[in-house]
Amino acid sequence: MAKKSYTLMVVSDHNSPVKRFHIQRSFLIQLGMGLVLVGGVALGATAHYFQVAKDAAENRILREENLTLRGQLKSVRERIEHIGSTLDRVERFDQKLRAMTLLSDPQRNLAMGPTEPGNTAPTTDTQFTQLSHSEVPGVLLGKLDKLSAEATRQEQSLQELQAYFQDQKSLLASTPSVWPARGWVTSDFGQRLDPYTAERVTHAGLDIAAPHGKEIHAPSDGTVVFAGLEGGYGNVIVIDHGYGIKTRYGHLAKMLVKAGDKVKRGALIAAVGNTGRSTGPHLHYEVRVNGIPQNPRKFILEE
Repeated sequence: MAKKSYTLMVVSDHNSPVKRFHIQRSFLIQLGMGLVLVGGVALGATAHYFQVAKDAAENRILREENLTLRGQLKSVRERIEHIGSTLDRVERFDQKLRAMTLLSDPQRNLAMGPTEPGNTAPTTDTQFTQLSHSEVPGVLLGKLDKLSAEATRQEQSLQELQAYFQDQKSLLASTPSVWPARGWVTSDFGQRLDPYTAERVTHAGLDIAAPHGKEIHAPSDGTVVFAGLEGGYGNVIVIDHGYGIKTRYGHLAKMLVKAGDKVKRGALIAAVGNTGRSTGPHLHYEVRVNGIPQNPRKFILEE
């Protein structure tokens, strides 16, 4: 069977003869297949090009994100180092304060006094500020958790110290540290001869001689728990200053406060008098701690 073929005729616009070309069908089939193959290759190459271009764009974005993350991790490391250093300074200051106040901290095994070389616990600085540049986010998060726990411990410790100093402030405010009245001490604390019986007795306070009506001031903060007559002491005021400390004022001419009144250091509470069993105008002043008379001079800071 003769091979099928096609004739291609080329007719010129001029008087040139007509040209005929005989093309075998198999050649056309092969040519078509070749064109399809070339088209497929071109299409694949185009698709590959766009994929490579897309990957390149994504890689550029990833590189930029990676640079951003590196910057953020560096910033986090620097912040961790700063926080760790700060906590370390706070902990050293905390230990100094506890040494001054004789407070211990069993949670961190802090004992007040000399420590043995080599037995000191690692500080916050050594735990948190020696960070390598290859830290991964998970490790950093773990260190942040430790920092958070350490900060919580420091907060609790400082709250304890604050409560201690607040209590000390309240104690200082409640300590009768000034003279309630100015005058002459005619009878001191301790043993003396009773002016009426001439017998040796214990005098539980100070007798301060002063002009009749001389002002008497509260030597510290407190609450008036008694204001009235009390036997040989005449008009008496008793102030409770807290912490087991009470002060008593006897032989008063006038009482300017009543039971239940709150008084501050320096507040006017009474006037010097001669009521009760007295040989002349004076103030009988006592300081009692847990009910036991104490020498008032031990509490008075001013001359």
